Amino acid sequence: MKLVVIGFGQCGGRIADEFYRIGRRARANRRIEIITDALAVNTDEADLSGLRNIRTDFRHRIILGGRKTGGHGVGKINELGAQIAREGSDKVIDAVRETRRFYETDAFLLIAASSGGTGSGGLPIFTQVLKERYIDKPVYALVALPFEHEEHAEERCVYNTATCLKSIYSVADAVFLIDNQRYLRKDTNLLNNMQKINQQIVEPFYNLLCTGEEKKHKHIGARIVDAGDIIQTLGGWSTIGFGKTQVSLFGRLPLPRRRSWRKKGTETHKGVAALDEALSELSVSCKPKDAGSALYLLTSPAGEANVDIVKEIGDYLKELMEEAVIRSGDYPRERAALDVTLILSHLSDIEKVRGYYYRLTESAPTTKKRQKEAELKLKEIADASKDIPSLL
Repeated sequence: MKLVVIGFGQCGGRIADEFYRIGRRARANRRIEIITDALAVNTDEADLSGLRNIRTDFRHRIILGGRKTGGHGVGKINELGAQIAREGSDKVIDAVRETRRFYETDAFLLIAASSGGTGSGGLPIFTQVLKERYIDKPVYALVALPFEHEEHAEERCVYNTATCLKSIYSVADAVFLIDNQRYLRKDTNLLNNMQKINQQIVEPFYNLLCTGEEKKHKHIGARIVDAGDIIQTLGGWSTIGFGKTQVSLFGRLPLPRRRSWRKKGTETHKGVAALDEALSELSVSCKPKDAGSALYLLTSPAGEANVDIVKEIGDYLKELMEEAVIRSGDYPRERAALDVTLILSHLSDIEKVRGYYYRLTESAPTTKKRQKEAELKLKEIADASKDIPSLL
């Protein structure tokens, strides 16, 4: 599957930067094209300067709202971010038009943090613009949810997140939710933590995008997961997970019939263990039974993926989500590992999303009351000073 990736705001730009990196890795190591282009859009010049991989020309790093922000961002006011996005949408469309081999692109992936100003405001606007302009290509969104400390420290964070999620759900073909808190490592410094989190967010997409673009016969699986499977799976709230177990390539007997029952059982167990890890490492907490569709990709050394592993994984998922439509495939690529990439989509309930909506609704009367009290206090100060001469 080939994507045009566009990141909005600081967080979105950095994740898009990582997608460009894995696209370059696929070209260098596998001679496969999975990212036809990657753009970063921002209202803050410093954020664009901090990117490492996306090309540095003005078509790939796009600054918007220079007159209104002076190149210093929108200060978490996502209404202003949305307004600037509307006014600057032509810049992004022009950049997309010049994408190399755009005609081969299967879909758009738009990325932003829900709690910022530029990203949360611009993401729904640009999603709507692209859907209206390119009706034959799905537009997917990847939304990074805030850390817990951000939610507690910044009231605006919850407001931006709730309004962004409601808006993007109404226009995107599917929304991948990424809960930053699930990736946090508290023993690592902040900069390394953020970089590691972004890498973990992007890595599950690597094999999933590559498998349908393979050209070499030895890397073609018995059942291929291509763009059509992914497009048919994705819709509404979605999550992605990734699990890995190590396998030994030494000491394997060449004839399958000579493998012992113990070794065959171990191989099957490793496949289920990788699936368990993928379920536990889903990008947002959810109940698998709430999924309307699912897709898993088994990536392993050639000959390692057997019918028993596929059957065991399929049966396990069917027990967890009886009503879901489950698609699957295998990808003979890894050398010494067995990986499972898992997507759950058409999720009917996400506790985290519901929580943001409830918190914003419940806090609205309190916020209005606090604003009214502040206005009364300011009026009292103004009344107290009315008899004092002014120097102006």
